[in-house]
Amino acid sequence: MKRIILFDGECNFCDYSVQFIIKRDPKGHFQFASLQSEIGKGLLKKYNAPLDIDSFVLIEDNRCYFKSSAALRVCKHLKGAWKLLYLLLVVPSALRDCFYEIVAKNRYRWFGKKESCMLPSPNERKRFLADEEV
Repeated sequence: MKRIILFDGECNFCDYSVQFIIKRDPKGHFQFASLQSEIGKGLLKKYNAPLDIDSFVLIEDNRCYFKSSAALRVCKHLKGAWKLLYLLLVVPSALRDCFYEIVAKNRYRWFGKKESCMLPSPNERKRFLADEEV
């Protein structure tokens, strides 16, 4: 099953989050693309997601998940105790997303913004989608 994470390629916090996931996903459950890339835009369009979204997006089982729902669904597949965070899906999404949005709105101020995307190692590069894979 293909699971794709779309992330803000200009955000330092988002870049750190991708690196965090890669390190805790040794089975390679997830593939990645930035929201700003052509493939990211194409996937948003394919799944009828808002094209101006700047949220963390998970595409899984032909569905799009956003914000805290996406993040918690990712946790389910990470090694270690991070799996337990998946249980927070029982908390109403309005409450979960309230906390998510505080971080999202302040992410550039708190963590900075990149001029360019990170350069993944050759091994990690296989996990990033190329435009011809849409």
